[in-house]
Amino acid sequence: MPEVFRQEGFVFFFYMNEGHEPAHIHVRKGGGFAKFWMEPIELDFAAGMKTQEIARAERLIVEHEQLIRSKWNEIFGA
Repeated sequence: MPEVFRQEGFVFFFYMNEGHEPAHIHVRKGGGFAKFWMEPIELDFAAGMKTQEIARAERLIVEHEQLIRSKWNEIFGA
């Protein structure tokens, strides 16, 4: 489970067995978690996260988009 980055209590990561899917990122904070697609950046699903946390996670993904894409390509190929 490669971790991409941590910020403000959020952990952004990939699952190694999901490289066959389009680019996406998982995020967890406390007991909650979510999955966001990268093209376009949009929420796929979330559970146990407050609406504000989901919105903040999405803003952090936008801010770190290049890092996430770079790590995705490094791990899963372009």
